[in-house]
Amino acid sequence: MDLLNCSDKAFNRYGFEVIGYDFTGLIDALNETNCPKDSVTYKAEHDALQNQAVCAKLQSNLFGGLPIQLGYCNGHNLKLNCLEYHRGSELIVAGTPLVLLLADLRDVENGSLDTSKVEAFYIPKGGAFLTYETTLHYAPCTMAKECDHFRSVIGLIKGTNVGKPEIDSVNDGDKKLWATNKWLLAHPDTNEAKHGAYIGLTGENITL
Repeated sequence: MDLLNCSDKAFNRYGFEVIGYDFTGLIDALNETNCPKDSVTYKAEHDALQNQAVCAKLQSNLFGGLPIQLGYCNGHNLKLNCLEYHRGSELIVAGTPLVLLLADLRDVENGSLDTSKVEAFYIPKGGAFLTYETTLHYAPCTMAKECDHFRSVIGLIKGTNVGKPEIDSVNDGDKKLWATNKWLLAHPDTNEAKHGAYIGLTGENITL
């Protein structure tokens, strides 16, 4: 698939670049976090990130005063596997070059998305982007030509991805709920699908 630059106008439907903030301390703290070489690790909240001064400014300005959490997603990944969405935007700060595989929630039809709708975007080290609530995404991918791993800060509305609420399903949309404020569409050829995730991706499980 084509690899687009984050500056490409095609990215405008998924989010925008976050400018005016000093992310130096945040990236320095990110570099001290766990980063496996053959898998992906995610932590919803990490004190060393949340204690950075920029966190309070992001909460008041970028998220309009909503309480937020800063965590990380690190490791090595070359596959799409799943797509998720949240009620609210997501901040991504790239500690290394990485690739985001994105799609639009509005392209989901009858509870399913063809992976041919997915687009790939290159994010340089230090790049910061806010993705919209309607942006389908999952773990970043490794930019293998530049680095053998990826590191990213993930900012979300506080409580997202922490546990899972017990619910009585009232419609088919509830079947996609995978964690707190996290709805998931899994490809059938994934561990998530084997563990009961809603199978909502058809076509190729994209591999970079």
